[in-house]
Amino acid sequence: MVAPQIFPPSDPEILDAIVIGGGPAGLSAALVLGRCLRRVLVCDAGHPRNEPARIFNGFLSRDGSSPSEFLQICRNQLRRYETIELRKVKVMDVERGDSRFTAILETGERVASRMLLLATGLVDELPQIENFRQFYGSTVHNCPYCDGWECRDQPIAVTGGNQDSVELAIELLLWSKDLVLCTNGPLTCDRKAVETIGRLDIRVIETPISRLEGKGDKLEGIRFTDDKFLPRSALFFSPGQYQRSHLAERLGCEFCEDTNCIQCGENAATNIPGLYAAGNASRGVQLVIAAAAEGMEAAFAINNALLEADAASDALRDHKPGQAMPSDRITARN
Repeated sequence: MVAPQIFPPSDPEILDAIVIGGGPAGLSAALVLGRCLRRVLVCDAGHPRNEPARIFNGFLSRDGSSPSEFLQICRNQLRRYETIELRKVKVMDVERGDSRFTAILETGERVASRMLLLATGLVDELPQIENFRQFYGSTVHNCPYCDGWECRDQPIAVTGGNQDSVELAIELLLWSKDLVLCTNGPLTCDRKAVETIGRLDIRVIETPISRLEGKGDKLEGIRFTDDKFLPRSALFFSPGQYQRSHLAERLGCEFCEDTNCIQCGENAATNIPGLYAAGNASRGVQLVIAAAAEGMEAAFAINNALLEADAASDALRDHKPGQAMPSDRITARN
């Protein structure tokens, strides 16, 4: 480990942490760090992964909330912490120095911090099916834990013929036995999966899909290229995903091959010293409540790293309780 370095008083103000991403993970981290009197900037471009969804579920006390309502409540609660700044701004790039990170904002501003948290999330790759976006987030879903209960005992379809799609179809039998796997082409899963769906009597339609049909955002069924129509009230799919931001790759993070998520240790630390990741950008369990928990975990790790660095200098000795750590008496680990 490189010895701690003290920023001289002539340096510009250095924040304790910059959080990139203002979703559940980023805001949860900011809350914990703010309560530790850490000076934090949260930068959010304003396009969360669950933006198309009407509601989200599985979050105790917020079950059935709309994503926008939830985020607004979170932001409002953070405003009482004077050390937290929330900005709707995109971070275009990040430079990594010997003892700091410098974020370059879309405004042209450069903001430096001792630690950096990436909570930028993932982007779902939607199937190229006509009218798909019309129903996405309302009656077309990708997570049975989020939306399976609302679709219980209804006629459900799963689209896709790969391994993940077949496993999703098997999983959805918990919520409905009226289920059809619409592969939109030949099955590409392994032999064991084919045998399993056969044993479970899951109906399979390999005819390519022409379009989804319905009124408003309510799915009514699937039209195939042979003009046959399958009445369905809900559709699930297993999306491919990619990182919303290029920053993790830009900074040299390692990724999990199977999920395309940022590889992190138990304390949310990446392979880059001082760089942490939380939320959908870093884990396979993609629920709002899990993202919030990961943000909290990352904040504890960040604060502990800062505390260790502060203890190696005179910053803690001169610090007065109730005040943020001064920028000219802080240390950082590389």
